[in-house]
Amino acid sequence: MTVANNSIRLMQETDLDCILLIEQDCYSHPWSFRQFSQELENPVASVLVYEIEGQIAGFICYWLIAGEMQILNLATSPQQRRIGIAAQLLDEAFKRCSRSELSSAWLEVRSGNLAAIALYQRYGFKLNGTRSTYYPDGEDALVMVKLFTE
Repeated sequence: MTVANNSIRLMQETDLDCILLIEQDCYSHPWSFRQFSQELENPVASVLVYEIEGQIAGFICYWLIAGEMQILNLATSPQQRRIGIAAQLLDEAFKRCSRSELSSAWLEVRSGNLAAIALYQRYGFKLNGTRSTYYPDGEDALVMVKLFTE
């Protein structure tokens, strides 16, 4: 996908340092270099990056297994928030997965991340459950699901 000087593409190994910087800016318990490297090797994983004029501004990591999408990580650089990057990454991920007869998408989100929850709700995700004290700091995770077969 390309819009003006913006594009979405699959992550490459050379993107890892930039991805890690965004990850560290966004999360109190960020993924490691090794975790992202493993996703590059994982046959069910995809990591898409969003570029603005050649600079990575966000990414989404998801798995697709038997028509079920698991969104594992979605982040936007703090300097590039509120311009629709996360939404465009979700759109592109859904588009790529729909070719594989996508039936549902699942994710976990911090209960206090109201901006992310609002984004997911706009995309039709619904609360499916809560994982108490799921995150290392004790915050709950909300399990959300979007069904594509309704």
